[in-house]
This record gives sequence, C-alpha cells and structure tokens, in this order.
Amino acid sequence: MSARRAAARRARAPTRSVGRDAFGLAEQLRIGSIETRVYKGRGQFGRLGNLAKAYGFLVGDTVRVKNRLRSVLRSRGVGYGAGRSVYSKRDREQWLGALPEATKALAQHLYEEHDALVALREKAEKTMLAGGKKHREWHVLRTCPGLGPIRVAELLPVVVTPYRFRSRSGFWAYCGLGIVMRSSSDWVRAQTGDWVKVPVQQTRGLNRNFNHTLKRIFKGAATTVIGRAEDGSLYRHYESLLDGGTKPNLAKLTIARQIASITLALWRTGERYDPAKLRATK
Repeated sequence: MSARRAAARRARAPTRSVGRDAFGLAEQLRIGSIETRVYKGRGQFGRLGNLAKAYGFLVGDTVRVKNRLRSVLRSRGVGYGAGRSVYSKRDREQWLGALPEATKALAQHLYEEHDALVALREKAEKTMLAGGKKHREWHVLRTCPGLGPIRVAELLPVVVTPYRFRSRSGFWAYCGLGIVMRSSSDWVRAQTGDWVKVPVQQTRGLNRNFNHTLKRIFKGAATTVIGRAEDGSLYRHYESLLDGGTKPNLAKLTIARQIASITLALWRTGERYDPAKLRATK
C-alpha cells in the first residue's frame, strides 16, 4: 500500500472510540446531565404508527403532484380561477386541450400519477382508521372537539401514553405550544472594559424544540373548532378572547392549548368529553 493511500485511509478512519463514547453517554445518563431524551417505545401502537406514517407519506406525495400539475399549467399561460378544479376527471380534457402538444404528455403522466396516489391514499386512510378503531383510546379521544378520526389515529402512536408528562405544561411544550421568553444582547461591555448583564426587552414566543406532528394536529383542531363552531363552549371562549382585545392568532393558540389539555385529561381518565364539565372548570 502506498503512503498516499495509507494517509487517505487514516483520514477516513474514525478518530473517536466507540467504547469511550458509550461510556460517556452512560455516565451522562447516570448523573442526569442529558437534557434531551428521545422516547422510542410505541408499545401497542407500533403498527398504527407505521400506518400513520405511510398515510402521511402518501398525502405529501399527492400534494407534490398537484403542485406540479398547477406549475405546468402556469408555465404555459393556462389560467385557472378560484373554484375551478384542475384535478377532476370531468374537466381534465379541457386543461389538456389548452396545453401545447409538446407539454400534453407531461401533464398526462402527472394526471396518471395523481390518480394512482389518490387511490393509494384512500386505501392507506381506510387501513389506518381500521387499525385505530381497535384501540379503546381512539374511541375516547374521538369525542374531543376538533379531533377527527384521522387526527386521533396520528396522535396515538406519537404520544403513546399520557403518563409521559407530569403536567399539561410539559405536554404543551412537547406539542410546540409552550410559551417561552427570548432575549438577545444581554451582556454589554461597560466603560471599565468588563462585561455586565443589563436588563433588556424580552420577546415572547413558542418553544422551538417540539413534535411537528402534534403541533399540526392541535392547531388544525383549533382551526376546525373556530371555523365550524362545533363546540359551543370553546367557541364562546374564543369569542370572549377576541372581545377582550386578544389578537386572533393568540386566541387560536389558547384554544389549541385547551384542546391539548382536554386530550390529556380524557386519555388519563378514560372518560368521554363532556362540555358541561368544561364550563364548570372555567
């Protein structure tokens, strides 16, 4: 082996010891210095988690193909107004006829891909819902306002058990709904040359380390409650927040946090949602 090859091989070789790293992690775990821990055990929701993941992949692929179809139409100057369906089979010939001959083949293949993905997505949705209905928790959380059958099926394998969280504030933070204060330029240099900490204005926002699936679920549930007013108690609470001067986005965040709290409480007690109890606790 030449000297150049030996040097390259040494450069690619790992410089850290696997045993030393494992011992270091074990020591950090023993003294409690690991701040971020990953929960891996899905237990009885293992199969449901994979079904939900497959459904999420197909939803994303369907949206991607739809965007590609719309981009093909826009690239050739074919306009489509609001309320006009680009993807329905009834009007498909109209959109294909408006395209030049060189672009029709591309659009036709995208339409075929769209139809195949829609069929697979519907099949994955049915399989996921059938798997979710086998669990008692699915029927309990299904009664929570804003949580439809699909959202509950996606939520179960992520949370797994409500006893992972000591309080609702910890669950809010895990869902990306926790309120945190941020500041910058806390330390400035004084005339003496020393660095001193001075009071600065802090900004309030949501925590950045969170589970994106849960945040999407609970913000979507809040949007459903506000848009459809399907739960009188929560919707009246939303209106009272607006009347009190709260901004709409912050009022929606409050409803999302309340739905998350209801979800955690229902899961722990095993009871179905009762709006009367929600009014009594306000």
